[in-house]
Amino acid sequence: MKTSIKLTALFLLASVSVFAASPVKVVADGGASKEMVTFSSLPSNKGLNIKVSNPEASKAVVIVYNQDGQAIFKDVMSKFKTMEKGYILTQLEVGDYTLEVTANHQTVKKALRVYDDEGKKDFFIQQ
Repeated sequence: MKTSIKLTALFLLASVSVFAASPVKVVADGGASKEMVTFSSLPSNKGLNIKVSNPEASKAVVIVYNQDGQAIFKDVMSKFKTMEKGYILTQLEVGDYTLEVTANHQTVKKALRVYDDEGKKDFFIQQ
């Protein structure tokens, strides 16, 4: 009973954190802040959508590191119309990961957790 309550609470916390876009603030010239990277869930809830809104950047690099700090996935997003791409995360093993997005010499790191929810893999990004 306690396990199911904990899993339900964890699922609710993950749902809230995934559905709410979490912009990362970067201090720009003059002290004004702007959003550089936005994380949101894909409509199917099986993955993550990453949008880079840095006008000076011509490309962005997305790297996923495992718990041991080894890069297990690397992708380069190039600027066409918008720098936005979705990534399916259900293929990752259950565990903790670090998600790193680098654009125009600015890096954003987020902790990513993949967990098993009654036989179905789910994920959330820690703030």
